[in-house]
Amino acid sequence: MFGRRGISTLTALLLCGCQIAVAQDERPEVGEAPDPDDADLMLLQQRSMLTPRGQWVVEPSLSYVHANSLEVSIEGFTLIPAVAIGLIDVSETERDTSSSSLALRYGVTNRVEIGVKIPYVHREQRIRRRDILEGTSLDTLMESDGRGLGDIEFGINYQFNTRDRGRPFFIGDLKLKSRTGKDPFEVDRREILDEEGRRIGDVLLEQPTGSGFRGAQANLTMIYPSDPAVVFANFSYLHNFKRDVGPAYGVIRPGQVVGASIGLGLSLNDRTSISFGYDHNIVYRTRVENDEGLEPIFNRRHVGVLMWGLSHRLTQRTLSLSVGVGATEAAPDVQVTLRFPVRVGG
Repeated sequence: MFGRRGISTLTALLLCGCQIAVAQDERPEVGEAPDPDDADLMLLQQRSMLTPRGQWVVEPSLSYVHANSLEVSIEGFTLIPAVAIGLIDVSETERDTSSSSLALRYGVTNRVEIGVKIPYVHREQRIRRRDILEGTSLDTLMESDGRGLGDIEFGINYQFNTRDRGRPFFIGDLKLKSRTGKDPFEVDRREILDEEGRRIGDVLLEQPTGSGFRGAQANLTMIYPSDPAVVFANFSYLHNFKRDVGPAYGVIRPGQVVGASIGLGLSLNDRTSISFGYDHNIVYRTRVENDEGLEPIFNRRHVGVLMWGLSHRLTQRTLSLSVGVGATEAAPDVQVTLRFPVRVGG
């Protein structure tokens, strides 16, 4: 939910929309009493979107993210348009992140839910570089990977209104992210120096499994059931706390993230539904306070993702799949998430 906040939040909305759309097609016939064991139907009748009071939801999930970027940098000057004098460096970076996580949610009341998410992350990165004007046709290939516990997240959700027929539901939540994963400042790295011996960057020899920063995220979600569809939207703000990582890097203030998403869930039959959505996040500039003055050069970055979801009910449980495709340059190329929530207790 953090780091790739928008994608994870919209994924949850897509799956929620799918499940509500399925539940809407499962109303009993006139004069027929509802099955008390039908968890999704009871959820719809109670007009509650959260875990019922006294019950647990155990949700294992698998996720895969692939990102590819190509960067061209020129150290020199231009005499006339399209003619550059100096060193032209071309680098291509590929990143693959696989994660498995276990989320636990508990219904304190029918309108209050608490939860925790524990991820295990495996990350690989490959960088291919070539200095075009140095007279070599050989590429420099650098590979690194890392695996281990990721950043554990804690959250609390509150549903503002219940059983308002013809009106949308509103849910607010607050999430806190820890630094339990191995962060980028703890892994082995090699410094890149310029001709005068000053550090101009680093190459990671091992990939981190955490972000390296604690964070707090507030979300407001709107869910509007309209048989046979469900419309949903989300607004969020992520605050990353600053951190002093030592004399080599100084005090780092990660950029804040403002995001919004919207989507539609549509029921195909009494067991299967699909969803479509779009998520957009604005990541503001990271500030670095150190003697070398190194910090990112961009003002802000836009991360947009088109999402598609599929939910299929298996007896009393639901299997959900979501696929995200990057719509902006800063977004990952593709993300695939598979979830299998199981309700226990109560």
